[in-house]
Amino acid sequence: MTTLDRKGTFKVEYLQEIEKKVQERWEKENIFEADIPDDVNQEKFLCTFPYPYMNGRLHLGHTFSLSKCEFAARYNRLKGKAVLFPFGFHCTGMPIKACADKLKREMALYGCPPVFPDHEEEFVKEEDTVPKDKSKGKKSKAVAKTGTAKYQWQIMQALGIPEDEIKKFADEVYWLDYFPPRAVADLKRMGIHVDWRRKFITTDVNPFYDSFVRWQFNHLKNRNKIMYGKRYTIYSPLDKQPCMDHDRSSGEGAGPQEYTLIMMQVLEPLPEPLKQCMAKPTVGSTQISNTLLLKLSKMVYLYVQREQQEICPTRDLLKMMVNLKSSKK
Repeated sequence: MTTLDRKGTFKVEYLQEIEKKVQERWEKENIFEADIPDDVNQEKFLCTFPYPYMNGRLHLGHTFSLSKCEFAARYNRLKGKAVLFPFGFHCTGMPIKACADKLKREMALYGCPPVFPDHEEEFVKEEDTVPKDKSKGKKSKAVAKTGTAKYQWQIMQALGIPEDEIKKFADEVYWLDYFPPRAVADLKRMGIHVDWRRKFITTDVNPFYDSFVRWQFNHLKNRNKIMYGKRYTIYSPLDKQPCMDHDRSSGEGAGPQEYTLIMMQVLEPLPEPLKQCMAKPTVGSTQISNTLLLKLSKMVYLYVQREQQEICPTRDLLKMMVNLKSSKK
């Protein structure tokens, strides 16, 4: 079976020209702008769409999902309803920050523009001991648009961004200035039924949206609709804050790890292994402050010297265990 070549593009170009003229007329006459109706009894219809994340251009998946909102908005408008379709762009969270930080590291390591190594770095893949949440997606928002590119610089090149402009994306705020306007232009080309006076981006860069969210939560709190509790979460030591699945450039689906800490008093005379380690740290042990971590088989033993009848807080001990686990890699 042979592939049929297109004989000509006249019909396509003719239809595109009609589309362009109609869209220009829509914009000139403000067809999609929705104000408060004069008739208070006129039926209303509000259409919303989950904010697309602005770490890249919109793609065909957005178009497919948006078509449902578009059809609903136009159908209800034809029925005489007052239709409002606002549009937001998601810029909060860590994925944009993670991408900007990757660019900074790549430029620091390989120059600007970077010259990446030709060879692939070899590494031994260790057994993944981090529990996964099977209900989570397999790709995070930070990596869903990367394709086969290995470096963030290459990802930006694949998006058609000139090299002299890529370096600007090391500033996370620049992402907010670059991608949302291009998303609006793409959506206008689609002819989507949106009142563009009511577009917005998230984050406190937009004081109006930030104020709106604060107003919501303050009212919910005043009505006792917000409850504070405790739950396990993933914490980022680098950013010093909890980070959700979509906030991470890697490790989506990872769950909290559980440790069992058993504290026992070691009586004099000390066991021989501890005597040797206290005299001089050996292979398989890590000296941290006044606490000794001794790795024997798969167990971790901690020997803590007392200072003024106090021992290290539990949080410090757990931190040492995490550091010890990291040192194995």
